Amino acid sequence: MSYSVGQVSGFAGITVRTLHHYDKAGLLSPSDRSPAGYRLYSDADLSRLQQILFYRELGFPLDEIATILADPQANALDHLRARHRLLNDQISKLQRLVEVAEQAMEVQQTGVELSPEERFEVFGEVTFDLTYATQAHLKWQHRESYQRSMARAAEHSKEDWAKIMAEAADWRLRLTAAFDAGEPAEGERAMDLAEEHRQHIARWFTPCPTDVHGRIADGFVTDPRAFALTVPPTEQRPGLAPYLRTAVHANAVRRSPADDA
Repeated sequence: MSYSVGQVSGFAGITVRTLHHYDKAGLLSPSDRSPAGYRLYSDADLSRLQQILFYRELGFPLDEIATILADPQANALDHLRARHRLLNDQISKLQRLVEVAEQAMEVQQTGVELSPEERFEVFGEVTFDLTYATQAHLKWQHRESYQRSMARAAEHSKEDWAKIMAEAADWRLRLTAAFDAGEPAEGERAMDLAEEHRQHIARWFTPCPTDVHGRIADGFVTDPRAFALTVPPTEQRPGLAPYLRTAVHANAVRRSPADDA
């Protein structure tokens, strides 16, 4: 059977212009002509087109496809192996680009406007989980308190972040010491540490009334990613997140609403 240019274009999912280009390049020329002089493709032509499209899908340039198809004895496997190596190299490069894009997204969504090197220097192993940051952004982006917190974070310099992290590290040492010593979560020492954490948030990010602080602490128990922003995994102990949550809620009970800052 013979097929018109329009029919082949529909079969193959490519444009008539592409078929004309293949014809002009000598890669695929119609074998037949209609009585009116229109170009017609044979079944053999369609089989060749299928091969061309296969190699094009793998990224082969047209001149290399022509070389492969021109010699029936050509070792197509060698060409495919070379293309396989090239595709793997491209995948590696694209993966690196994905990582760079994720870092850029992370910076934008957490409000921490530092370079990756500065972030590592300042934060160490306290890292922002991108999925958590993205979900938080989508969930809270229209809330004034979230917007205010992100704006404050964006204003902090590298020196500010160094101070923030130093404060947090000192607080974590005292928190884990109280926990390891068996201090009760509803005792004065634990509640004081909870209050210090609340004041830290208010001082550096956004006003943090006790009810807001309670919701933050609830997240420590329900989402490990949230707790990892406060206590890195290497410093965590089993039961530490519920311990801090209890201390936060106990601190809220002992304070009057007028005390909130």
